[in-house]
Amino acid sequence: MSAFPAIRYSNLYYLDGRLLSSPRTQLSVTRRLSFCQAKSADAGVDGSFSSRLMPASLLAAEKEEAKAVLTLFLKKRGLSNAVAARTIKSSDELIDHLVSRLHSIHKSRYLVGRELSTLEIRDALIPYLESLLEDQGSILLDLVENFPNQPDKEKSIAPVSPPDLTVNAKKLKALSRVSETGPDGLLPPHILYLIDLGMNLDQIKGITSRFPAFAYYSLEGKIKPIVEFLLDLGIAKTDLPTILVKRPQLCGISLSENLIPTMAFLEDLGVDKRRWAKVIYRFPALLTYSRQKVEATVAFLYEMGLSAESIGKILTRCPNIISYSVEDKLRPTSEYFQSLGVDVALLLHRCPQTFGLSIEANLKPVTEFFMKRGYSVAEIGTMITRYGALYTFSLAENLLPKWEFFLTMDYSNEELVKFPQYFGYSLEERIKPRYALVKESGVRLLLNQILSLSYDNFDKTLRKKIKKMHSDKAIIDTSSSKD
Repeated sequence: MSAFPAIRYSNLYYLDGRLLSSPRTQLSVTRRLSFCQAKSADAGVDGSFSSRLMPASLLAAEKEEAKAVLTLFLKKRGLSNAVAARTIKSSDELIDHLVSRLHSIHKSRYLVGRELSTLEIRDALIPYLESLLEDQGSILLDLVENFPNQPDKEKSIAPVSPPDLTVNAKKLKALSRVSETGPDGLLPPHILYLIDLGMNLDQIKGITSRFPAFAYYSLEGKIKPIVEFLLDLGIAKTDLPTILVKRPQLCGISLSENLIPTMAFLEDLGVDKRRWAKVIYRFPALLTYSRQKVEATVAFLYEMGLSAESIGKILTRCPNIISYSVEDKLRPTSEYFQSLGVDVALLLHRCPQTFGLSIEANLKPVTEFFMKRGYSVAEIGTMITRYGALYTFSLAENLLPKWEFFLTMDYSNEELVKFPQYFGYSLEERIKPRYALVKESGVRLLLNQILSLSYDNFDKTLRKKIKKMHSDKAIIDTSSSKD
């Protein structure tokens, strides 16, 4: 059994079976921060980038996200809040490693300046932590607290081996199980069954590489009952490959003990049973969470003032809210929005996905963006209350270019407080062409009239305004001639 994780830590290397240390290498990551200069001045021969180019606030935010993921992982394994919190306090080295792993997995995203969402961070780290749990077993806590040092030898059963050998061996064994043909020249029955569902062997190998246990799920005992259950719910056969790729663990869930009781509980809360197919397709992980986790999220939503009906609608439209930690994500985010004067219950009802954003990496930068442009905290609170999706937009790709065009539109800043939905429309396909028509006609329309009306109603409103303008001008001209 390997005593170390599968990914080599940045300041460790092996020589003749001994664990040695070397100067910590800089992280191969960056974000959009004077990229032209960064690529020429700081790019290495291998195309790597220095972590010093990353804003300290983003790096700190990612560490907090990694801590939240690790905390959730420990709690789901039965640790109490106190033990999980105590363990996290001693996990700085592992947290650094997890962040480094994020940068390695999503290097291309950072190179173009795109930050990771909470769900992307979780999807990258949870499978890795699960592989650690499978590899380390009962000494996982020691690994977390002492990383990257070897856990107590008294608790280890096997000698130390290089970090990637054991996990790689398990992956190779699992991959072999799903891809090798038997004496009859055929693939294993459960693989043929999955291929018949529309999956291809590369997809199955990808799942197995991320989650080796999938290779050992039996056809009759695990995979087939779950697939048939999902089909009975109305999920299209063509959607099953996507669901299984997203959450292969679903096939390991007991129907009678876990899946059906969880669904019944969610239906009692108001989840629309007619929309289970869409809910599961959107977020198949929903059915893999414990009853305790679901109840904790629901209790928080009640605490925020939401009705049972509203909670049911939220869970139907945004089931992934269950994945957000109450104490590490939902509560701090709600407190942040409350500090802006936002009606949190209303925001949760209208745009629950906003609560999956990072406060440091997503929310605060947007708030600062508007404050630097003259908006008060109260006005920003009004904007987010009126348009919950406002904070989900990228600063560089959405808010900034649309703001710069807004400055050319001859409207006061107050117009955006009245109609923040402006930022939700396409700049090139809707905002610019419609405003050009209004400008050319010589009339004036409110911002919401320009953008929110359908094409037919916009055309009618514009024609009506032009006609009225000409009529008013004719009256003025007639009055002037009489004088």
